[in-house]
Amino acid sequence: MNGLTIILAIVTILAVIATITTFKEKNVLGIFFSLATLGVFGWFTVMTIVFDGYPVH
Repeated sequence: MNGLTIILAIVTILAVIATITTFKEKNVLGIFFSLATLGVFGWFTVMTIVFDGYPVH
């Protein structure tokens, strides 16, 4: 499950970048979807780290 943690973290980082970009452009629909993506993948990332641990190797 270590690969899953890394992939989820990368998607979460990209969602943060998308959220910042859509706020700059004042795109309402983009803000909604980027915040939804950030919430879902951020939650999955945190819960994967909590239950499976952070990948050390």
